[in-house]
Amino acid sequence: MIHSMTAFARTEAHHAGTTLVWEIRSVNQRYLDLHPRLPEALKSIENDVRELCRQQLNRGKVELTLRLHQPQQEQHMAVNQPLLEQLNQALAVLQNQVQNPAPINLTELLQYPGLLEQEEADYSQLTAPALTALKQALQELRQARAREGEALAGFIQQRLTAMDEQLAIVQQALPQILAAQQQRLRDRIAEVVENVDQDRLEQELVTLANRMDVAEEIDRLKAHQQEAQRILNEGGAVGRRLDFLMQEFNREANTLASKSIDTRTTNAAVELKVLIEQMREQVQNIE
Repeated sequence: MIHSMTAFARTEAHHAGTTLVWEIRSVNQRYLDLHPRLPEALKSIENDVRELCRQQLNRGKVELTLRLHQPQQEQHMAVNQPLLEQLNQALAVLQNQVQNPAPINLTELLQYPGLLEQEEADYSQLTAPALTALKQALQELRQARAREGEALAGFIQQRLTAMDEQLAIVQQALPQILAAQQQRLRDRIAEVVENVDQDRLEQELVTLANRMDVAEEIDRLKAHQQEAQRILNEGGAVGRRLDFLMQEFNREANTLASKSIDTRTTNAAVELKVLIEQMREQVQNIE
């Protein structure tokens, strides 16, 4: 099966009152380029995230974002007892040394940095649920890439079929084009030369026919068509192979155009190049 590199997936998971939301965006890239964005509390799972992605994906720029949504909970505060004892000792010294000290304001005392400590939430229990949810998100991403890849494969197959029509036009027209060109050459020579060396003329006509002969280019284009179809049927990570094949398609189409001496073959060569370019643009998105 052919997979595209362009897709999006989103999954949610719930654990102990916390909602975990994964969003994955994937676009085309020459290699696998991972960009995980994780909450500070779950930075420790980044290596596991990367490994799971490498197991499921071959190519593409992939942005993964994990968000945590938690309900409002009561904040548990605790007094830093060692710090409070130090403050009491310091206040006792001041009270002994300062005349008529003002009474201690407990509200202001609580604002002293570090005196009140907030209990930190334990996020370690979210590690396993986060990775399980990621596996589900990657599976959905793979399914989306597969659907997109199927559409791309169908598009390419349509263009391969359309190439057959253009090659048939060239093959059908070529004998007539060669015969007409040879006759024009004979007529022009007869107009300016009274005694024509027929053997030499035939040799020149054969040379001209060889220069105009595109049978080899047509055969190679058909061979490339068969190989492209085989690759599409084989499936898997075939984007690079198809990209190379598009270059070979384009090379043969350019040669075909350079040998053309008739509007029919010229138009067919141009149409072939259009079809090849359309395929090449789609191949850029295939994994």
